[in-house]
Amino acid sequence: MNLKLSIVILAGMTTAAFAGTPAAVVDTTPEPQPIYRANSFDFEVGGLWEIGVNTPFHYQLIPTQLSWRTPRIFGFDLADGSTLSVRNKFTAIGTWVGQGPENHYFGFSASPSVEWWNKAQTFSIYAGAGGGCGAIDSQGVPGGQGQDFTLNWFAQLGVQKVLSDTLSLRVGAMFQHMSNGGATNPNPGIDALGFTVGCSWRF
Repeated sequence: MNLKLSIVILAGMTTAAFAGTPAAVVDTTPEPQPIYRANSFDFEVGGLWEIGVNTPFHYQLIPTQLSWRTPRIFGFDLADGSTLSVRNKFTAIGTWVGQGPENHYFGFSASPSVEWWNKAQTFSIYAGAGGGCGAIDSQGVPGGQGQDFTLNWFAQLGVQKVLSDTLSLRVGAMFQHMSNGGATNPNPGIDALGFTVGCSWRF
């Protein structure tokens, strides 16, 4: 067997060997985006009860809130793999006055949403405080709200449990203050404490 024939046979055997080897599969699936880096819509309802002393009425409020939380604006990755994130939160508020001289309140608020997420991103503890303004249907009753235009301030603390890639359950405690900022005298205001429960959709 001459040299040229040996080279041809060797090349053919090498080609056949590599032809039977499957090509390496490259996984092109993108890494899942952290929950705190996505937008979220939250829908929450609750019950709040008057705890202040500035009004003779024992107010009971039933708030309905639709909120948009932006992706994280800043935060920290902790040593145990969990994260602490701060997001913007903007909320439209519709409240039914279940007990009190008024009937309803509509407004909006804005606040930071401070969120601790566990390493697996299945559970979160959240907190926030902020405020805004709106309108209540004041009735001109002594001890009730002095005018329609009303400022609001709230504080909230709760937990969020992830149910699926897009859906979470939220349960929290909430304090809400509403008054007109001293525009009328007297200015009794409302100080109410209670709970909220709802769902969050990630997109």
